Amino acid sequence: SGAHGLIFYFGAKHGVGVDPLAVSYRGLFPRWQNCAATIAAVGEQLPFSNESFDVVLCDNVVDHAESPKQIVAEFVRILRPGGLLYFTVNVHHPVYSVAAGLHSGWRGLGIPYEIGPFADHTTHLTLPRAAELFKDLPLEILSEKSNIDEERARARKQPARHMGDRLKRVFFKNALYEVVARRI
Repeated sequence: SGAHGLIFYFGAKHGVGVDPLAVSYRGLFPRWQNCAATIAAVGEQLPFSNESFDVVLCDNVVDHAESPKQIVAEFVRILRPGGLLYFTVNVHHPVYSVAAGLHSGWRGLGIPYEIGPFADHTTHLTLPRAAELFKDLPLEILSEKSNIDEERARARKQPARHMGDRLKRVFFKNALYEVVARRI
């Protein structure tokens, strides 16, 4: 759910936010954390019984984790038949995935050189890789869309403040991919 996730806006009696950093967030953002119960857990192993939720919200989370496919499978596991999944994630041009792999490699070798546009996500998903997260799961996709074209146009109009902005003019970054699905 993150420190300011969607769960905090609904006032749901039985809403639960999940984040590995939930304990830290309670101290850092106490006002938000009082709006919904939060549990410190990872998305790859959600601490809930099968088919225990009517709605699962995931807003820009899985690209900050190691196993997006496993997390989406967990969402489906905890979702009741007929339940709804609202899912968004940032998608990027394929160049970011390649560059992030190189960046990770030299960081792994101990070279402390940071390039922000390639280090800001654990996983750089392309649109096809994001859509692949839902393959072979018991879901009926009700709505699926992205704003890649709008993001490209926005990046071209925005003044370039640094090299990352110049890269975004050519290779889109942080376009939104959104899915609404029903558990079968």
